[in-house]
Amino acid sequence: MTQLTWTVLGCGSSGGAPAIGCSCPTCTSADPRNTRTRCSAYVRIGDTGVLIDTGPDLRQQALREGITRVDAVLYTHPHADHLNGIDDLRAFCYVKKGPITLYGNDFTLDNISRRFDYALAPPSPVWDKPVLRTERVHAPFELAGVTITPIPLQHGPSWPCLGWRIGNTAWLTDLSTIPDSSLPLLQGLDTLFLDCLRPEPYPSHLHVAAALDWAQSLAAKQTWLIHMTHQLEYHALQAQCPPGVSVAWDGLQLAG
Repeated sequence: MTQLTWTVLGCGSSGGAPAIGCSCPTCTSADPRNTRTRCSAYVRIGDTGVLIDTGPDLRQQALREGITRVDAVLYTHPHADHLNGIDDLRAFCYVKKGPITLYGNDFTLDNISRRFDYALAPPSPVWDKPVLRTERVHAPFELAGVTITPIPLQHGPSWPCLGWRIGNTAWLTDLSTIPDSSLPLLQGLDTLFLDCLRPEPYPSHLHVAAALDWAQSLAAKQTWLIHMTHQLEYHALQAQCPPGVSVAWDGLQLAG
């Protein structure tokens, strides 16, 4: 059986924590679980390295966690805090002297093709830029012997975001609701990483009460809250969580 290891590279929202110019309890905390880079994950599937998103903190995250291999990226959507570290993929292409495959829906890959067309060109002799290939996905597929399932999500009124299920673990970030048609894809989860932006409702994300409601409804064995602003202090939020729900932190590692 293929061994999977998940690493939470970042569990913060677009502004990260500490937030610039803020002196709230989260931003001034000495607890490293209150320091949050932009939301992303790294999944090791045997010898294959898979990123979920390439946020602007990718280089810092990779150095922190000792990541040297990336073979594929699963994109959720093209907002800057999930995409704009794409140029840092060039280091991984240089190390392995080979391309990286990007998986996503049409909406995201069209955006990448427009904004980062230089990264989709053939390699130069010195591998001085990312060398990326795109794969548009609309159904489950196999990668390194493991089934990967794209989960259609709604991110506000008009953005079609994807969550990703790898084996019995799902990563659902940046969502305002889960369409009924996606619910069968989320049955029988061992682990769920779930969007939880802030205390109050927000148009394009789950807030705390909504996240806890979805955690109860999806009934994974363990749910971890991600994509949090500095308005959510680690210990205060953990105190609100029922059994089976916990607050994630940067660097959290789990067997998948």
